[in-house]
Amino acid sequence: MKNIVIIIALLFFVSCKNDSHSAKKNIKPADTSNVVTDTIEGDFSGGTLLRIDDFPSNFIPPRKVDIWLPSNYSKDKKYAVLYMHDGQMLFDARITWNKQEWMVDEVATRLMNDSIVKDFIVVAPFNINELRHSEYFPQKPFEALTDRQKDSLVQVAKDNNMRFDSVTSDNYLGFLVEELKPYVDKNYSVLTDRENTYVAGSSMGGLISMYAISEYPKVFGGAACLSTHWPGGNPNDSDLLANSFFEYMEDNAPSPKNHRLYFDYGTEALDKFYPKYASTVDRIYKDKGYDATNFKNLKFEGADHSELAWQKRLHIPFEFLLKK
Repeated sequence: MKNIVIIIALLFFVSCKNDSHSAKKNIKPADTSNVVTDTIEGDFSGGTLLRIDDFPSNFIPPRKVDIWLPSNYSKDKKYAVLYMHDGQMLFDARITWNKQEWMVDEVATRLMNDSIVKDFIVVAPFNINELRHSEYFPQKPFEALTDRQKDSLVQVAKDNNMRFDSVTSDNYLGFLVEELKPYVDKNYSVLTDRENTYVAGSSMGGLISMYAISEYPKVFGGAACLSTHWPGGNPNDSDLLANSFFEYMEDNAPSPKNHRLYFDYGTEALDKFYPKYASTVDRIYKDKGYDATNFKNLKFEGADHSELAWQKRLHIPFEFLLKK
């Protein structure tokens, strides 16, 4: 039942002709000087979980943002920053829809305590369920489709009595880069350069992480894209959307000289649709000059599409991106 719900939810995201890129240029970042943080009670591996209930934004609707600080957090040192999507699924199974979590705090704490990775904090904006697909679907690949292709996708949504929204991922990234990151840089003891700024997510969150590092290669030095949803919509449909992503990646891959890219996929549930795309992803980035030192695309046999699956292998992308 869960997989059916996921597939149906993934179907519809689209709108017709939306020029958010020009709109974004006219958006003034929101005032974040009055942001209030609350400390969440619970066991977060000795660290501290802070929550902002309504982070202001002029790019997208306000939302909750979690900020996890490791137990050794101190204003006397500087930390790398990992931005992770779907913030409500990362730390606390008490608030997740399926009572699963990524256990980000546990994994990060162990790796830092063992001196495997550099010290870092995690900044995690929540998704808004009804807007998630619209905000995480890479916008330029969608806009590269013909009007006929866009209209066909919209019609499919209507035929299934499903809501569809404009593709707003450019504005979502504007929120991350022009509102959330400046707030974090100003209010926390962090390193602000590309080499210490990362982005990560799963499924549609994998797509938007790929898109983020491609659109903002001067901001993000690494991206982790777990169980990336290459079909873009219903996996049983054509590869039209996947091909649009691949064409975008061929034209916009960040330089291998100063970026790291991590992809992976399982073989069960929704992930069973992903292995066929692996060779294309490998080819694109290898043709751009990536090798084993800065690119991975790993297969996890038997892994499904769930927080429990991502939790089990989360240490691998963390080590790859944030290794000392």
